[in-house]
Amino acid sequence: MKSYAYDQRQGIRSLSWEDFANLGSQLAEQSERAGVEVVVGIARAGLFPAVLVACSLRKEMYPVRLTRRLNDAVVYEDPVWRTPLTADLSGRVVVVVDEIADTGQTLKLVADAARQRGAARVKTACLVSHTWAEPVPDFIALVTDELVVFPWDQKVLIDGLWQPHPEILAAILAQNRAQAASPAKNPPSEV
Repeated sequence: MKSYAYDQRQGIRSLSWEDFANLGSQLAEQSERAGVEVVVGIARAGLFPAVLVACSLRKEMYPVRLTRRLNDAVVYEDPVWRTPLTADLSGRVVVVVDEIADTGQTLKLVADAARQRGAARVKTACLVSHTWAEPVPDFIALVTDELVVFPWDQKVLIDGLWQPHPEILAAILAQNRAQAASPAKNPPSEV
């Protein structure tokens, strides 16, 4: 599956801030059982669940930025490092947290970097994972192949006005076009 292949999603799931808190709590519980000592959050949106996990466990959290995006637009085929991983991981149990595992590539790259920096064990975690993510994250709060709309993406500020996120609108249109091409799958989605 290609990253951002929105036409492959089946349905739409909008998550509220309460949903986010509940899913994030599941990641914190799984991380505690694994003996996590350090949380690494993948910026941007992965910092939301990473901060929740780190605060819940009262552990240090270090951000990284590995992304296909520049100014919220997808511009790279493969993720590019923008903020490197801290060197302070030697001998520690680390969880790498992101908001979603689409292809799984970003989580894998950060987990590999944590191992290279001497982490004793590395776990990966995400609020949401699609079934095609490879490798599958160690900790997942929700598995779905729906288009997931996170609370922070429901409305964004554009030219002084709060509006639906343009990428979400484009994703819904792509999904509707794909469903129209094969109407037996699902009824069209609505905004």
